[in-house]
Amino acid sequence: MTSKHIQFGWLSPVIGNRFSEHKPIVVYQAEHILPTVNDVFDSLWIADHFYGMDAKTDPFMEAWTTITWLAAKFPDLMLCHHVLGHGYRPPALTAKMAATLQVLSGNRFMLGIGAGWRGDEYEAYGYDFPNPSVRFAELEEVVQICRLMWTEEEPSFSGTYFAISGASAPPLPDVVPPICIGANGEKVGLPLVGRVADIWHGSPNDKADWVHKRAIVERAAHSAGRDPAAISSGVTIEVPLPETDAESAELLDRIGGQHELGITHFVMDFGHPLSPEPIHRFAEQVMAAL
Repeated sequence: MTSKHIQFGWLSPVIGNRFSEHKPIVVYQAEHILPTVNDVFDSLWIADHFYGMDAKTDPFMEAWTTITWLAAKFPDLMLCHHVLGHGYRPPALTAKMAATLQVLSGNRFMLGIGAGWRGDEYEAYGYDFPNPSVRFAELEEVVQICRLMWTEEEPSFSGTYFAISGASAPPLPDVVPPICIGANGEKVGLPLVGRVADIWHGSPNDKADWVHKRAIVERAAHSAGRDPAAISSGVTIEVPLPETDAESAELLDRIGGQHELGITHFVMDFGHPLSPEPIHRFAEQVMAAL
């Protein structure tokens, strides 16, 4: 098995639906579940949308507000969005918010970001939703602006889509937040990952698909003069928490097989567990074994 350290993230649903009596799951988890997560997981992930998936009336907590609230409650977890739609906020504002949270959290923030996909949501809020090639080109400029604003006192930038002029963001963070990009498209998204991302968050269909897509990322990194090995890989696994030894063994085999492909960041979406007890089983029978 590869020697790269595995990291486990916990995805806390910010939605409230029929399975949670239409109350935001993250609020329940903050009281009953996340104290245990804080002890055994590496990171906490929050999705970025504005309203529910089944019905627009279903609660859906805003991502930045929620992750800041959680940062204050759980001091041992890295923090990341799963993932931000860059078009929901101006790039300089995103950079400033990220710099602030990085300072306030003691360098525990990772910027998880993508090109966005939920067109109806953009339109409902009055935001532009151009075609994917434009959204990814915009995303590349967003990343450039963020890194400039995190490292320079009075940065300026003039791109095709965005510009800043002396956009100071003090206090600058001591540690520049890593950037995790969620992307799967072979023509635009994955080459962008290779050029600018620290972490690639993908969705493999199978082993061959993952190897093929990772190769695209690595070729793009080479072309950009980067070391491909410096780009970590991550996935989200959506399953219930294991309740038996057999279920733990099955999950161990699944994660172990993906780790063999070089995947090191595993974001676990366990839905809405009502008790922290199964977390201990997962920690002992799956996490510890890996």
